[in-house]
Amino acid sequence: VQLQASGGGLVQAGDSLKLSCAASGRTFSNVAMGWFRQAPGKEREFVATINWSGDIRSYKDSVQGRFTTSRDNTRNTVYLQMNSLKPEDTAIYYCALRLYPSTSSHDGSYTYWGQGTLVTVSS
Repeated sequence: VQLQASGGGLVQAGDSLKLSCAASGRTFSNVAMGWFRQAPGKEREFVATINWSGDIRSYKDSVQGRFTTSRDNTRNTVYLQMNSLKPEDTAIYYCALRLYPSTSSHDGSYTYWGQGTLVTVSS
């Protein structure tokens, strides 16, 4: 299984970015996906998760209302739309695949991980 994340970059506070994560190598439409991030000097943390069909999602409290995750099972791709970005959102963002259809905020429950894409938000 391969997960290819893209869409990161350098933006200013208040701007938006949309991350994409394309999956290959296994059936995508029956598994949940997650987004995590790791800021410099900090541990990896949960950001968002979406179930197999896309109708159940949950978010880290600090991104609720600003970030939206979605998926297109016809394209084997999951997205993270990030609006009203803040400097504290600066991190490497990882997508991950969980071998179950339901969501989870626990990184240990994800089996496959992408390589990460860097998001830098300047003040």
